[in-house]
Amino acid sequence: MSNIDLQAGLRDHLWMHMASHDHLFTGGRTPVITHGEGHHVWDDKGHKLIDGLAGLFTVQVGYGREELAQAAYDQTKKLGFFPLWSYAHEPAIELATRLAAYAPGDLNRVFFTSGGGDSVESALKLAKNYFRLTGKPGKHKIISRATAYHGTPHGALSVTSLPDLRNQFAPLVPGAHKVPNTNFYRADDRFSGDEKAFGRWAADRIEEVIEFEGADSVAAVFLEPVQNSGGCFPPPPGYFERVREICDEHDVLLVSDETICAFGRIGSMFACNDFDYVPDIITTAKGITSGYAPLGAMIASDRLFEPFGKGGETFYHGYTFGGHPVSCAVALANLDVMEKDGLNDRVATNSLAFRNTLEKLTDLPIVGDVRGEGYFFGIELVKDKATKETFTEEECERVLNGFVSPALYERGLYCRADDRGEPVIQLAPPLTCGPEDFAEMEQIIRSVLVDAAEKL
Repeated sequence: MSNIDLQAGLRDHLWMHMASHDHLFTGGRTPVITHGEGHHVWDDKGHKLIDGLAGLFTVQVGYGREELAQAAYDQTKKLGFFPLWSYAHEPAIELATRLAAYAPGDLNRVFFTSGGGDSVESALKLAKNYFRLTGKPGKHKIISRATAYHGTPHGALSVTSLPDLRNQFAPLVPGAHKVPNTNFYRADDRFSGDEKAFGRWAADRIEEVIEFEGADSVAAVFLEPVQNSGGCFPPPPGYFERVREICDEHDVLLVSDETICAFGRIGSMFACNDFDYVPDIITTAKGITSGYAPLGAMIASDRLFEPFGKGGETFYHGYTFGGHPVSCAVALANLDVMEKDGLNDRVATNSLAFRNTLEKLTDLPIVGDVRGEGYFFGIELVKDKATKETFTEEECERVLNGFVSPALYERGLYCRADDRGEPVIQLAPPLTCGPEDFAEMEQIIRSVLVDAAEKL
């Protein structure tokens, strides 16, 4: 298709995700990404960009990896498809075994899904089903954090905390409760710079909700190791240790939603290992295949599987394409590449350099905070640095959405400028990036933010 035909087809037939389309009917256009190589992508105008978001926190090993394409081809020739409904196939068994070896504690049972939202939905169902089968049918309520995003299926959307995403689809699944997140930059002055005290306070709010609702009604707490939405909130020291204590005391399941944070994004294959806690369930997707094929997983403890193993119960839940043999083969090849190229070690080695490079931006009056871990950082923008005053809704629309996002793209950087919470620029590049790439990203962001500050 010619560029003109592509735009016409996009306007008339393609329904994009999480996107406005009105500009297409007033002469506007949407870039069409045509190909990628390494940690760069190109659009239909030949414009080259650093992929500062790894597609969508996904392409860990970069673009154009022939090993992954070859794995897909080989598996397609052998077995192009077969479901996991009462049968199994070799790639799923091998991948489940490998994931269980990466996971901490007794998280040994892998339930494959089609993606991250499906993994969260699966964990929500498992939590309720498990307690029903073990004599505690009243435990059905779910706790998650303010501003958090956990997916778009109806149950996962109830766990999600973003009103603009939820309101269109109300009423949602009942029993979902929200607690404060770990945005230390926005913490009360009473903590006087004490991150550990703030973390204890934030964790204790979880116990407060459990006790208010009644522990006999609460099934699970869903937390990302580093919260994505709102701008990369890492856990304060001691936070997850305290959350684990609370969950154990009240017989509540701790779900580590690692849709983004797993497979080297923070450093280890699973980020709960980076922060030294053992959840009851891990939900994950994205980087498991580096996006070369769709796949997700819910990894549960032996205890949670017991009723469905020796107990003889059936978990009546599944997906046609969950654990697709080609996707599993690609995932295995992806993990081989990560290990062969030492990408987890690369993140551990370069993360501080990434942070230090981005922190140079704090000399700009519009940059309030730089935060994150591994290869996952957020830059919070402010109108007044001294008071931490944020933008009005109109300013966000005009400056962040109307200028910063397109300007970053035009100057060669694909990333996310997000105002679901405070306005932030998020960076999560392929794990193949290094210090030279960090410096280039910083220079592009700096040039855009200097101009954005003038527009205010």
